[in-house]
Amino acid sequence: MVAEHLGDRVVRLRRLGGQTQEGLAARSGVSVDVVRKLEQRRKHSARLPTLHALARGLGVEVTALLGDPPGVPSTGEVESPQLVALRRAMTPPMFSVPPVPESVAGLSSGALRAELAEGWTLYHGAGFDRVMELLPDLIARTRLVSAAGDVDQRAEGQALLGKTLQLAGHLAIRLGKTDLALAGLERAMTAAEASSDPLLPPMICNSVAWAYQRQNRLADASELALRAADSVERGGPESATEWRVWGGLLMSAATSAARAGDYDQATDMMTTAERAAGRLSRLPAPTDGRLVSVFSRSSVRIERVRLAVQHGRPEEALTLARGMRVSGSTPPSWRTWLLLDVARAHADLGDAAGAVRALESLRRFAPEWMRHHTLAVSIVLDLRAGPSHPPGLRRIADFLGLDA
Repeated sequence: MVAEHLGDRVVRLRRLGGQTQEGLAARSGVSVDVVRKLEQRRKHSARLPTLHALARGLGVEVTALLGDPPGVPSTGEVESPQLVALRRAMTPPMFSVPPVPESVAGLSSGALRAELAEGWTLYHGAGFDRVMELLPDLIARTRLVSAAGDVDQRAEGQALLGKTLQLAGHLAIRLGKTDLALAGLERAMTAAEASSDPLLPPMICNSVAWAYQRQNRLADASELALRAADSVERGGPESATEWRVWGGLLMSAATSAARAGDYDQATDMMTTAERAAGRLSRLPAPTDGRLVSVFSRSSVRIERVRLAVQHGRPEEALTLARGMRVSGSTPPSWRTWLLLDVARAHADLGDAAGAVRALESLRRFAPEWMRHHTLAVSIVLDLRAGPSHPPGLRRIADFLGLDA
């Protein structure tokens, strides 16, 4: 099924709010010409700062415009049984007996940690349906472990519960359910503060900051990320885990600054983060990096490419991307963004063949992620509207389910 066009979303939300095109332009600070071109499908995409401005003008979360990935819209339809089960696990009913896990097998901390790490691997591989199936019972089992044993055992269990609820929060954000995500992340923070892991609260702060970004609460997101980064920095980051948590928070703050329109401040923070990432090669790697914030030279550079594209700097984006070697620890979700942004940059420069090459690489590398991203659809629509249709464009359009 083809994702709803950005212009159609703008029309629908504008009319629901009783606004004219001119009124939306005035409220958002976006030119009426941009609004018209989007609604008339003469523009298939917009820069992220523009989307945040339109969201403010429409009085909606930016997720209502992004539609990715996978961006389930609020249609008023009954939620699926799988989503209801996840919601009940994240926010248990009041005055009810806690749910009993389907099995008491694998209740050791080691087994639960391995299962949780695999859940994060599935998440980064776009296996959202499978993660949604696994999470309710995993939450029930980690909640049970968090209440059993002596003080140290309970603290270790609280860390597992906090990290599991953090994963559930990330999935809820991907599903466009940011309020559910924040409710789950609040419970994750409570568990983290009672846990044996002093770095878990700042890691969860990073997740909350992401949810705030999706709700267009950019100042809140930036302040939270910077405060959490300061709390890690006060201890003097020494281990690879500490540097990864600190660096991930600084990247989050930079992203918020860029989305608010301050590209220079974002670049300064990203440059600082990239220098700090160089320390990681001299430190022992975390025991299981899948449970730690994503932060490396590769991830910083990928995010810098992304911000350059979103701010209409395609030449800078391609310069940043040129010759970079993506580390093996970089999750597929991040590699997906890099290839999409490289494709977008080529398309913005009129290099249709370069854009198609990047999209073909993505189709081979991460087909499921490609299907989830509306950015891929908008790039293909822009390429089809252009004068050059290089070989491979039709094959990609067919893969995305676009009509000829």
